[in-house]
Amino acid sequence: MAEALVRGILQGNLLDAAQIHVVDPDQERCSLMSETYKVSASTDYAPIWACDIIILAVKPQVMGSLLELCRDDIRPDHLLISIAAGIPLHFIEERLVDGCRVIRVMPNTPALVLAGASALSPGKAVGDADLGVARAIFDAVGISVVMPESQLDAVTGLSGSGPAYVFTFLDSLIEAGLKVGLARNDAEKLAQQTILGSVQLAMETGEHPAQLKAMVTSPGGTTIAALHELEKAGFKAAIMTAVETATERSRELGRLF
Repeated sequence: MAEALVRGILQGNLLDAAQIHVVDPDQERCSLMSETYKVSASTDYAPIWACDIIILAVKPQVMGSLLELCRDDIRPDHLLISIAAGIPLHFIEERLVDGCRVIRVMPNTPALVLAGASALSPGKAVGDADLGVARAIFDAVGISVVMPESQLDAVTGLSGSGPAYVFTFLDSLIEAGLKVGLARNDAEKLAQQTILGSVQLAMETGEHPAQLKAMVTSPGGTTIAALHELEKAGFKAAIMTAVETATERSRELGRLF
C-alpha cells in the first residue's frame, strides 16, 4: 500500500520524488523503491523527522513497537497519517506526546493506478488544514471521504477488501468465457472492459444499479436466465456476507489494540 501511495502521488504530480523519503528495515526494498521511483530511501529513521508529513504504512502488529521507538522524535508539528488496518486513533495518540496530530485512513490498492477509494478519520488534535492536506494526498490517488472512526471497520469490509471481491468476480468471468469457448486473450479483454464500462456507466449516469440492471434485462432473454442462476446460487447474499465478515474481522483486530 505504501508503494501504491508513492507511485500515485508521483503520477498525480502532487509531490516531486525529491520531497519523498521512504524508510524500510529491508535494505533490498529500499534499493528497489529508490531505483523505481527515484525517491530517497533508507533503513535509518533519522531523515524522517525533517518531513512535515509522516505516513505510517506498517503492519498492525508492529505499530506499537514502532511508536515506542519513535516516541521522542515525533512532535506536534508533524502530521501523522496511519494506514495500518484496525489500529484505532487512541492507540497511536496515547503513545505520543500531547497535541500530536493523527489521521487514520483506510485506502485501497487501486491507488496504484490513481483510482483508489480512501476514508479518512481525524484525531482530536487535527485541524481543517491538516485534513485538507491529507485529502489532497489521497485525492491524488483516487477519491477520499471523511467520516467518523466508528465507521472505518465497515469501510475496511467494503472498499478496503473490496478489490479482492472484484478480482475474484473478474477471474470467474474470464474462466466462464473459457468454458464457453472463448480464447483466453479475448475473454480477458471482454471481461475487464465489461466491468470497467459498467462501473463507469453507473458513476456517470448516477442511476441506481437496479435500474441499470433492468436496462440489460429483457423478458425471457439470456440475461434474466443468467440472473436467475445467480439468485439461486445466493450471489448477492454471498457478497453481503463477505463484507460483513471482513467488517467484523476488522473490529476484532481493533479490539486487540
